[in-house]
Formats: sequence, structure tokens, C-alpha cells
Amino acid sequence: MIINSRFFNRSELMGFIALAAVLFVILPLTLDVFRLNLVAKYLTYAFVALGLVLCWGYGGILSLGQGVFFGLGGYCMAMFLKLEASSVENTKIQSTPGIPDFMDWNQITSLPLFWQPFHSLTFTILAIILVPGIFALIIGTAMFKRRVGGTYFAIITQAVAAILTILIVGQQGYTGGINGMTDLRTLKGWDIRPDHAKIILYFVEVVLLFVCIGIAQFIRLTKLGRILVAMREQEDRVRFSGYSVANFKIFAFCMAAVFAAIGGAMFALNVGFMSPSFVGIVPSIEMVIYTAVGGRMSIFGAIWGAILVNFAKTSLSESFPQLWLFGLGALFIAVVLAFPNGLSGLWADYVQPRIDRLFASRKSKSDWSGNSVADGAAPAE
Repeated sequence: MIINSRFFNRSELMGFIALAAVLFVILPLTLDVFRLNLVAKYLTYAFVALGLVLCWGYGGILSLGQGVFFGLGGYCMAMFLKLEASSVENTKIQSTPGIPDFMDWNQITSLPLFWQPFHSLTFTILAIILVPGIFALIIGTAMFKRRVGGTYFAIITQAVAAILTILIVGQQGYTGGINGMTDLRTLKGWDIRPDHAKIILYFVEVVLLFVCIGIAQFIRLTKLGRILVAMREQEDRVRFSGYSVANFKIFAFCMAAVFAAIGGAMFALNVGFMSPSFVGIVPSIEMVIYTAVGGRMSIFGAIWGAILVNFAKTSLSESFPQLWLFGLGALFIAVVLAFPNGLSGLWADYVQPRIDRLFASRKSKSDWSGNSVADGAAPAE
């Protein structure tokens, strides 16, 4: 695979401009606040899909447990928001004012020690990045240093997702249990529930998404990106060349975890709650499907995949709620069998060549006309 020396080649630049136009201009001008907030929810999964492009698409590491990191980022943000919503004034009817309501229901009389630092927004932002990153580092080191990969690694990540879900549900007094953390109201005193707040959060999320796109594109174009691709194709050759394959896998896995955590944090802000239903095996597999549909080798394709699949999920589940999961499974099978490179593969195979021919045709006509005039010949009528 040839990696262009420029930051964006022509096709990628078109994708960048199209995505920016849709997210910054077209959708805010055409959708009401409710639908725009739904798009913001879809975009939280786009962060996960973006990380999977680096991890799975370029690094060849299929993780079926990205919901773990999405959940960790979401719970870190939810803990801060829940503490702010659990002031003494807001919880004065509780037997123990000043602690989250689910703790009071479970006869916990004081705020646990590990909750204390989440009074600080600065600590919360650092935790959103570091907690999932360190957790991914531990898992990646334990697995990749022992050369565990492929199907075995995918199964292990599923097991981690299941364990974390059970842990969150079982520790109801500290995590909110199956109901999760609800009634998230303010961010540093700013009410996140009104329509104008939803619009601001949407644009903040879009800006963060494009920052992550820039980081992913930078990684892809560097020597690190080329090594990831080589590692995916011929891992033994990369190892024999003197590179530490395990370290590169750990890096890609950790970056995917951080991107997923940022999406989870924005989910908690936009939706106003966080629960274990977004952490387990099923949501993790859905996140992989978003990437597969969009194209696991395409940064912009994966983002479009997350948006379009979630839009279809919303639309179909409203009309056929019992059939949606069957449709999702059929969609994944169709992608694998019919177009394994996803929507981006269809674009690259059928649309982009026509655009290139159109540009080439116009350029040749321009060059011919310019040469004719320069030679003193009259242009053809």
C-alpha cells in the first residue's frame, strides 16, 4: 500500500470537505434540535470507529471489546456530572445528603474514596484519557508480549467486556448498577439539558472528532503508519527486521481505546446518562459493524459507516423494533460477502475512477487549448 506524502490526497480532501460541510453546515441548518442531538449520539460511535481503523484496519488487531473503553470514558464523565448534580441542596431529602442518589438507596453513608477526585473537571478530563489508555496498556502488554492475537485476542476482549459489565451491575452502590448514572444536569454550573446547550455540545463534539481525524491521519502517514500496515500483512517480516511488533500493537490498541473513551465521554454529555448497556459484548460488536460497513481501511468511510448504520437503526427500530437485530446481522453478512472494503471500497472502485477520469479529461482539454493558443493557432469553435 502506498501512503501519500501529503496530508490529504485528492480523494481524502474531498472526503474531508464533504464531511465538514455536512456536519458543520448542512445538518445544523436542516435538522431540529432533537434530530441534531441524535446525530451527536451517532458521532460518539464515530470516535470508536475511527480508533478501529487504526487498530483493526491498519494494525490488523480485531478488538471485540471497544465498548469497554467507550464505557470507561462515559463513566468517568458521568461521575463528574453526577457529583455536580448531587450537591447537598439537590439531595437534601436523602438520608445522607451530598452523595449520589443510588449510593443513598444502597445505604452508603459517605462518598467512596475513588469518587473524591471526580469533583475536579481537570482530573476528569485526564481520567477520560488515562484510565482507558492504561487499562488498554495492561491488556495489550499481557496479550501482545505473549504473541496472543487474531481470534484469541478477539475472544479475550469479548470476555473483558462481559466481566466489566458484570462488575458494573454487581457494584450497584458504587456504579448505579443496571440503571447506570442518570439525571446528569450541569457541567460546571452550565445546564446541559436545554436546546441551546445541545447545539453547543454538538459543535464541540464535531470539533473534537476532526481533531481526532487529524491525529489518526498523521499517524497513518508517518513511518509508524507504514509499519502498522506492514505488520498487518507480514508480521514475521516486521519482527525479523528488528521492530518490536508487540509495542506497535500496544500503541494501536491504546490509541483506539482513547478515541473510544472520548466518544463515551461525549455520549454521557449529550445523552445525559451512562449505563452498562453500552459496555458489553453486543454494543462492542455493533461498533465493529459500523467500521466494517464504512470501510475499515478508510478514516472517513468508518465515520460515515457509524452515522449511516445508526441512522438506519433509529429509522428501522421505530418501524420494526423486533426485526432490527436481524437486519443488523444481515447487513454485516452482506458487507463481508458483497463488498468487504465497505462503502469506502465501493467509492474507491466505482466512483473515484470516474472522478479521476473527469479531472484528467478536463486537464487534457485545458492543456490542449493552452498549447493551441500559445502556438498561435485559433481555438476550435
